[in-house]
Amino acid sequence: MRTMGKDTIKTIAQNKKARHDYFIETAFEAGIALSGTEVKSIRLGSVNLKDSYAEVSKGEVLVHNMHISPYEKGNIFNKDPMRNRKLLLHKYEINKLIGYVQQKGYTLIPLSVYLKGSLVKVELAVAKGKLLHDKRHDIAERDAKREIERQFRSKEY
Repeated sequence: MRTMGKDTIKTIAQNKKARHDYFIETAFEAGIALSGTEVKSIRLGSVNLKDSYAEVSKGEVLVHNMHISPYEKGNIFNKDPMRNRKLLLHKYEINKLIGYVQQKGYTLIPLSVYLKGSLVKVELAVAKGKLLHDKRHDIAERDAKREIERQFRSKEY
């Protein structure tokens, strides 16, 4: 949990695979249009961002394949867990996203879902796909950093 002024930020779900599969160019904070039972389910941590993506259509940004489990006590008020959800962004932000996505190879990926105060927010990233050798390079780099840290910690000064 992080604090920024009056707003506390509590991360609910992260898309760890996204940082492995994509180069992250830039990120945006967006609100998300939800029903009441979906908010309650998110507060319980029942969100899965795996294989989710966003797209711009008709001047709106929609998230696809974001799974929010049905709220146990929601009965008839529960919505479809895999329905498309609208992201709430300013018009100039949507125009920026349209400009990025029109370039070859760029896509919109939700990186995380978090609570900012009492609001549910989504961190949306403009990303470009990695090739296999890029992934291998990142893994080798991470392993080298770990080894250096181990060596540094093992030496007594």
